[in-house]
This record gives sequence, C-alpha cells and structure tokens, in this order.
Amino acid sequence: MTTNIYYCGYSYHTTGYHSQHKSGYPSYLFRLQTEGLCEVVVKGRKIEIRKGDLLLIKPGDHYELLVKEGQISGDYHLVCEGAWIDQWWSRSTKPDVSRIELDEKLLTLWRYIMIEKRRPESSQNEELAGYLLRALCLSLERAVEETVPSFPYPVTRMMRYIEEHATTAFKVEEVARHAGLSISRSVHLFKKSVGKTMMEYAQEIRLAAAVERMKYTTMTLEQIAVDCGFGSYPYFHKVFKKKYGISPGAYRSLERL
Repeated sequence: MTTNIYYCGYSYHTTGYHSQHKSGYPSYLFRLQTEGLCEVVVKGRKIEIRKGDLLLIKPGDHYELLVKEGQISGDYHLVCEGAWIDQWWSRSTKPDVSRIELDEKLLTLWRYIMIEKRRPESSQNEELAGYLLRALCLSLERAVEETVPSFPYPVTRMMRYIEEHATTAFKVEEVARHAGLSISRSVHLFKKSVGKTMMEYAQEIRLAAAVERMKYTTMTLEQIAVDCGFGSYPYFHKVFKKKYGISPGAYRSLERL
C-alpha cells in the first residue's frame, strides 16, 4: 500500500502566525507541540495547545492555527496521504487532540523522516520513508492509547522503563524515580495493577529476549544469559527451566530439529 509524505518538518515561531483551512485540510496532518503554546480551531472548536499535545487532522477537517504576538510555539508536523494511512486511520478512533509523552524515540522517528525528505528528490528512498511513516503512525497510535490506559499513568511509565532496561541491572528505586513515586508506593501500585512484581515483569521480558537469541543467533547460552540480564548461566538455567520445564540447552536443541 502506498504512502505519500508531502511535508515533514519542525517550526519554531517567535512572532505572530496564522494559517487557516476553512474549506477543509487537503491531507492528513500530524502536529506535535514540543515548546510553548498556540491555539487551533478544529471543526469549529477552539483549543489551546500546550507542550505534549498531539493534533491529528484528517482530510476535509476545518483547521486553523494561531500563534499570538509575544508567544513562542515549537512543533513537529507532517502532511501525508495514501491507502495505508486511510486504513490505519479508519481502524480506530483518532481524537483531534491528545496529550502524550514527548518520547525521544518517537521524536527520533520524526527526525529521520525529515532528514530523508530533505535529500534531493533523486536520492530519496520512498520505500524507507514509507516504512518510517508507518512506524511513526503506530508509535503515535500507542501514545494516544496510553492517554486513556488500562493502567494508571505512573504504572504505564514504570512498564515502559522496565521494558527499555530489562536486560540491564536496573534497580527498583530507578523505576520509582522515573514514575515520580516513592519506592514503597511504586512497588504497591505496580503489583496491584499488573498482578506481578517489577522484577517478575522484567524476568518475562528477559526470558522472551533469551528465547529470541536462542532461536535466531549462534550466541552461546552463557553469552545469552549475560546479554539478557540474568548475570550468570546457572541463574538463567534455573529461571528458564522453572518457566519452560526444560533446560535452555534442551530447548535450543528442539528448536533446531
């Protein structure tokens, strides 16, 4: 399925600015406020946009943007269309405005697309740009879903931190600090919401990472144990056998049959 990126960039306004599309925006527009504030009018509704607000506009939506004199406003924005975008948009409700976390991985995706679109047209890789756009859309979709999450927001932050650091020797106090909670509060809230401790959750991620390496790499089991955060092979062996009922070596042998 095709995707077309018409524009991808970053704007920083230090003076007044106004644009409007009263007859309807011609394409899909993604706009993420990263600094300052501004006002938008979407479908006749005026909304103040602050840092962390994601604006999602579909073709035909009435849209106006206003940065008042004396205000500062910075944002990433992307204009696109295509069959894949149509399908992605229609499969779930997309709020006009959502407050999301300014995740560096998400912003990096946005920057990669910007860099690709800055190349001379003859040097642009449309296939790469298309896949980067899909990754951005899916990342934005997850970020929006987490504004009304299944878990309390601090728990979601703890889960994301653990997922990112599971294969390293992180500490519970680091997770608590990331969520802005005391250690005792974070431990209680995580167990109550997720049904397992932080370390049990990390262990599941480590085991999944180990299984992946056992299937698709030639790394030794000792290397896998260290690489996935178990520290030593004996401990990895103990945890793996408890989970799967067989040793890591036996599991790998069965996978290779």
